[in-house]
Amino acid sequence: MMPETEFLQDAEVTPAKLKFDRDTVSFTVKGTIPIQSALSPKNPRVNLIFKSSEKTLELGELDLTKKVAEYTYDKSFILAYEPWMEGAFLEIHFYMGKKSIDEPNEKKVLARGVITTPLMAKVGKVYPDEPIPQIGLFISTGALDADLTRTREFLVKFAPGSSTVSQNAATKATLDEIKVFLTENSSISSFTITGLQSPESSEGRNSKLGMDRAEAVRQLLEESSISIRDSVLKVASRWHDWFDFRLLLRSYEKLSTQRKDQYYKVLLNEADYESQAADLKKIPGFNQVARDLFPNLRAVRIEVAAKPQPGLDPVQAGLLQKALDDQSGANSLDLADWLIAGETSPRLEDKEKIYSKMTELFRSVIPYNNLAVVKMRQAQRTLAQQSKDSLWSQANMLLYQASKIDTNPYVMHNQGQILVLQGKSWEAYKKLSDASVLTRDPEFLKYNESLRGALDIMRGDFKLATLRFEYDYAEPKYFFNKGLAYFLAEDYANASLSFEESVMSGRNFGYGFYGLAMIAAESGQKEVALIQLEKAIHLSELLYQKALVDPIFEEIRNSEEFFQIFRSSVAESEK
Repeated sequence: MMPETEFLQDAEVTPAKLKFDRDTVSFTVKGTIPIQSALSPKNPRVNLIFKSSEKTLELGELDLTKKVAEYTYDKSFILAYEPWMEGAFLEIHFYMGKKSIDEPNEKKVLARGVITTPLMAKVGKVYPDEPIPQIGLFISTGALDADLTRTREFLVKFAPGSSTVSQNAATKATLDEIKVFLTENSSISSFTITGLQSPESSEGRNSKLGMDRAEAVRQLLEESSISIRDSVLKVASRWHDWFDFRLLLRSYEKLSTQRKDQYYKVLLNEADYESQAADLKKIPGFNQVARDLFPNLRAVRIEVAAKPQPGLDPVQAGLLQKALDDQSGANSLDLADWLIAGETSPRLEDKEKIYSKMTELFRSVIPYNNLAVVKMRQAQRTLAQQSKDSLWSQANMLLYQASKIDTNPYVMHNQGQILVLQGKSWEAYKKLSDASVLTRDPEFLKYNESLRGALDIMRGDFKLATLRFEYDYAEPKYFFNKGLAYFLAEDYANASLSFEESVMSGRNFGYGFYGLAMIAAESGQKEVALIQLEKAIHLSELLYQKALVDPIFEEIRNSEEFFQIFRSSVAESEK
């Protein structure tokens, strides 16, 4: 029996690790077969195969060139990449003797797996053990983003020196006003109750009076069924402080501007309270001002910041439901009302009904585009490919109708996103590029350019891809794509920063850890690579399977520590 690699000893492949590059896998196989008097092979043949557990690709027989002391072979291949190749291995077979012999005399594995790092770019595809990516861009009215916060102040007055709330008409009117304001603006961002204390001698010198008044009003609100969340409620008091007197002075109409300036000069001189009190008393007419304004400081000031809940009011909601149920096309709401209704409806099913009805009532790009986005997101939620294809087809038809009404960047972006998911990356890239030149809206460009950047990664334009991600992100997938672009451009410093940002923005998103493991492996830091890889495979079954065949980790794959992290991951998942 011949030694195992007597004739294939110097067979090699370049590059040593096969790589996905622009939809192909390219490599060159070369080597020699020695001719020796004792061991000269008869009828030598060399075959190449690329195989995995799923498929075998016969690459054929290599041409041998006979020289004095050896046969040589040298052949280049460019293969269209297919998913099964990621875990496949490239194997060379040597035969000699009769051509009818099927079993090779020798064989040698030249490469294991294909580095498919560019295909890790997140482009909206759904994977079984990962959260469903949010895809598609709605055309927004801005109603959810606009700051509609309103502020209002209310005053509850007290008798001199008292912390007991007077149950009079004025107090009842104030409570009614608060209820009306909160009914109209039910989303409360802050609710501050501040107990005040007048400088009058009848108020006494007890510094607790203001806080006692504040607590009394808080209790009154609870008894009046005005419930405020603790997270937005603040109860405080002010004593020996001219701040509230200064606020009252601003709207006091019995003083000239010149006289008010005298007061402000004292109130803003940063002296202590007692010194300011003495200086105020020296101003002509102070006693009259005190008689008019000090009683308003025997009070609790309630300051509320709130905004309406997004969506239609009850009357509008009733008209919307009537229009949805009516088959005759009757409608009492305008386009803006319908758009707000669609935008603020949380469920895709409700959005679908609203936008579908809008396509019957209005000639506008928005309902067609937004209904298409609903279809796209519904497609994300089904595993049946036939259902996905049907929903994508419906979405494309709606986007086509929208494009007939007007040229719109959102429509083009959504067409591009569907093409990405259908695997038509070149057509998608053209759509996304066309969309980018139609608007300078930074929020739109952030998402559109990020998807273009992901496609740049897949197309092999790594340096260009790094320029697409110069936006502020909050989601880990965007940081990961940014890190991936830098990693493939061999800028490991910036890649590391981006992968770390991906980890920080979502510690349950394993891809940031996987990126850090790739950097460590490329840098020869075995221990660091294993630590980061262990975190990644614990968080994603997809990454678990990828790490087992990824040639990036080939140098550490044969170590006991490598397989230990996989065993511990399996044990953890079985608990």
